[in-house]
Amino acid sequence: MDWQQIQPFLVALAIGLLLGFERERGHNRELPAGSRSFALLALVGAVAASFGTWVVVVGLLGVGALLALSYFRTSGDDPGTTTEIAALIAYLLGALAYTRPALAVALAVVVAGLLVSKTRIHRFAREIVSEVELEDAIKFFVVAFVVLPLLPHQQLGPYGVLDPAKIWLLVVLLTGIGWVGYIGVRALGPERGLLVTGLAGGFVSATATTASMGRISRTADGVRAPLAGALLASLATFVQLLVVIGLVDVEVLRRLWLPVVVGLVVLLGVVALVYRGASRVRPDGAADEAKAEPAAASRPFTLRPALVLAAVLTLALLVGRWGADVLGPRGAVLAAFAAGLADAHAGSVAAATLAAKGDITVDTALVSIAVALGSNLIVKIVLAFTAGGRRFGLGFVAAMAVPSVVFGVALTLAVIHG
Repeated sequence: MDWQQIQPFLVALAIGLLLGFERERGHNRELPAGSRSFALLALVGAVAASFGTWVVVVGLLGVGALLALSYFRTSGDDPGTTTEIAALIAYLLGALAYTRPALAVALAVVVAGLLVSKTRIHRFAREIVSEVELEDAIKFFVVAFVVLPLLPHQQLGPYGVLDPAKIWLLVVLLTGIGWVGYIGVRALGPERGLLVTGLAGGFVSATATTASMGRISRTADGVRAPLAGALLASLATFVQLLVVIGLVDVEVLRRLWLPVVVGLVVLLGVVALVYRGASRVRPDGAADEAKAEPAAASRPFTLRPALVLAAVLTLALLVGRWGADVLGPRGAVLAAFAAGLADAHAGSVAAATLAAKGDITVDTALVSIAVALGSNLIVKIVLAFTAGGRRFGLGFVAAMAVPSVVFGVALTLAVIHG
């Protein structure tokens, strides 16, 4: 007998012992199945798998009957079924270990982690997650796993630029990023205040978040913290840009990622300098406004902004394709500028989509992306002055100047050198 023949059975024993040890360590009372029982169940699963699938099924029925009998005998003392279910999983993982030991071990670690995290999971479900968050989670699952698979993946409409599945995938992506931002706010807590909220809000709408931070700066104790939050919203624009462009055209992403990362790193350094020395203590009203204003902090699932962006994207695609057909590359650039006034990603994704279809070159797409980001930056600057006043507006312009120039230079080099 060589090592390859005995390895699955040893893996099955290890899986059973891992789950059994967790069950024994996690309970003070005597369990119907301990570490030895779990190890034997996993080993039985591996042995059954060595004989064939039908033997595994028969063994599963037998193990299930034994566990059901054990539960009826002990349910008076403990009505929980976690141990019995874990024992059944140990048998199945033992059977899986015979053919796919690496996957069986990975799943066993996940199961053990779930069992160990009992207190944390119960606290999270009962004390942390609200009804609104649970309702929004269900909505997100419907959007991502029910609606998306039903949409056709084909080119429709004028010029064939409308792909329902691809457009809806962008909606799913944007709402998912909004979830990440919301979880960041919940995990880090309000003491991180404007920084976390600005970053989270930027994934929904960096333009709206900039205006919100400007309004907060009028009542906050100092302008540094809200200014840093507005800059982080623009940083979220860079991150989101990479994600959505990668979804549309890998070739554009290959030429774009380095300038974006360079600009992102410089902007992050500027944020650190701006926030250094910022007062972490704000008036109660400003703190409340900081939590209430930005859209991402209000609730986890924000479908409307994603739908609006998808609509703007659709319009930008049509206008961009029409402009490229009538005016050539200049039409695509002008369309990207117009779309960027509403949202930086709409013009960028439209240009990348046209490049993916071969309607414009990758170089033209890169120029269009730069133009869309530039027009969107102009809108942010206007909002920074109107919402936050002269001091906040000048601070925003000064802070965004260096990252914008660095990004522009890096993108120019990318276009020149191909």
